[in-house]
Amino acid sequence: MEKSIYSFRDLKIWQRSIDLCVELYRETSKFPDTERFGLVSQIRRSAVSVPSNIAEGQQRNSIKEYINFLSVSSGSIAELETQLIISSKLGFFENEKIFQEITEIEKMIKTLQKSLSSKIGVVKEFKSQKKLTSNT
Repeated sequence: MEKSIYSFRDLKIWQRSIDLCVELYRETSKFPDTERFGLVSQIRRSAVSVPSNIAEGQQRNSIKEYINFLSVSSGSIAELETQLIISSKLGFFENEKIFQEITEIEKMIKTLQKSLSSKIGVVKEFKSQKKLTSNT
């Protein structure tokens, strides 16, 4: 039996992206001081953006808004991955588990977007069926 979702805190995707964010704060604390206002700041902002936009979207009043906020999260996680690749190439970062977790979170975002989009389709179909029956 599936657990009901009452809050963004109940979402596995939000929980995992929070854990990723915390882990990245730990990892970036090991970066050189010269990167504190460069890559460290950018990585942390991107990491914080992912769960923040998932939470904000889940609290919105429409599925379309929720999907838009998930799109922002998707963009933020792509930005985060890019920044970590750069950091890796510069020799500041090496953690394959984090790259794997990013891939999993990306998949979860896409899956949730598709699920919500299909609900929009069902609602539209229901409304058009309702119009047809009320006109007869």
